[in-house]
Formats: sequence, C-alpha cells, structure tokens
Amino acid sequence: METLMMRGKAVADAYREKIAAKIAVAKGQGKEVSLAVVLVGDDPASGVYTGRLVKMAESLGVNAKTIVLPAESTQEQVIAEITKLNMDESITGILPMMPMPKHINGDAIGAALAPNKDVDCLNPLNAGDLYMGRTAWAPCTPRACMATLKHYNIELSGKNVVVVGRSNVVGKPVALLLLQENATVTICHSRTVDIASHLQKADIIVAAVGIPEFVKPEMVKDGVVIVDVGINSVGDKLVGDVAETVAEKASAFTPVPGGIGVVSNMMVMDMLSRNL
Repeated sequence: METLMMRGKAVADAYREKIAAKIAVAKGQGKEVSLAVVLVGDDPASGVYTGRLVKMAESLGVNAKTIVLPAESTQEQVIAEITKLNMDESITGILPMMPMPKHINGDAIGAALAPNKDVDCLNPLNAGDLYMGRTAWAPCTPRACMATLKHYNIELSGKNVVVVGRSNVVGKPVALLLLQENATVTICHSRTVDIASHLQKADIIVAAVGIPEFVKPEMVKDGVVIVDVGINSVGDKLVGDVAETVAEKASAFTPVPGGIGVVSNMMVMDMLSRNL
C-alpha cells in the first residue's frame, strides 16, 4: 500500500492564492489590511514564530506590526494594549502570542479581544459560536487540520475519528469541526484507559498530545489516516506525536516537519481576510 504524504505546502499554496486575491481587492477599495501581533516577553520560540508570521503577512500584502511588551508587564497593561488595538480602525486583526508569562491569565487576554479582530478564536464569544456549530472559524491549527483533510479528499462523514489531546487550542475545537463534518469522534487524553484500544478502531487519528512519537505502529490499524499536529524537539531533530514508522501502515500521513505546521500560519491569514 502506497502512503499518501499530505504535505502542507500544497494546502498553504492553494489558500495563498485565494487570500492574496481578497486582500488585493480590499486594498484596491482603499481598505487597510493589517495584523498586530502582541508579544509579551522574549520567549525564543514565540519570537521565531512571530517573525515567520510577519514575513508571510507582508508577502500577502498585509501591513504587519509587532508590539513587544516586557515580560514583567502586568495583565492590566497587556489588556490596555489590546484595548487600544481594538479601537484602532487601521488594525484588521490581532494575535496575542500564547502562552503568556505565568503571571498573566491567557483567558483574560482572549476575552479582551474584539471578536471581529480575533484571528485565533481566543475570545469566548467566538469559541461559543464554534461550540454551537454556527461557525467553522476555529483556532488556526484545528482549521489547518481540516483544510489538509479537505485538500487531500479525505472523507469524514461516518468515519471513526480519534483525537488524542483535549486542549482548548487543538483537541476540543478540532473535535467540534469534525462533528460538523458528520464524523464520529472520540477524544482520548491522559486519563483514558487503554488508549491503544481506541486508536486501533480509528479510521482517522488526529494526534495533538505533545509527546514525541506517542502513537506507535502497533496502536493503529492498516489504512488509517494520520494527522500529526505535534512538533517536538528530540536531540537535533523535530518529530511529531506519531512515530514515523506508522506511515508504513497508513493510507495517508502528515509529515513532521512539513505538514500541519506549514498550513497553520496561512489559516491566521485566512481568518484575517474573512471580513474583507
């Protein structure tokens, strides 16, 4: 059985063309299209991610600005900055980089965002709409999973899908999006007894547990579709939450790196362009 490698670049490129066209039309009508990224502290990973996102935004014709606040900034100071951006008519979308320093409540920062400028579904009103099935505008990584499955023509309706992980940024929202597509969804997590028994029944697995190579070949059935959200640093290489050897049993597989992560940034741009 030949495994379909679901590479992210093809998905991102397909969205790039559509998003760039919307942005060009908006700018031609005299509309400002801009993204503000709020970075608190000097976390290296967040800094690298922000740099890549800004570069992508600019390549699409978006005005991108980064607001860097000291790590010792109070929660009130961060919210004050968010409030200014909410009121700034030149700002189309706002992305506070998570996680925030430990003394700042990330949920409070998300709640401070104007819902129409929230590009990663951090505001509880947007999350509530997703829960109610009124929207598919979820956080960028779950939307990247769905965009990838759609691009590679993976049927979801009636399929048994196991999501490994229950975070608010990936596990829960991707489960909701899968339900919208009529999949039968099981969520497994750290307290699940005998996770392998659930995985072995899955037609599709979305792995977002944050443990290197957690899903192993003996835990899956032949022909499974694997969506690997994990990006873990092990020694001098990046690995996913699914062992590479699982690809030998899979009918379709997202590589790490080069899979979902490539699409996630483009989903931020897609969210930014939704109201144009």
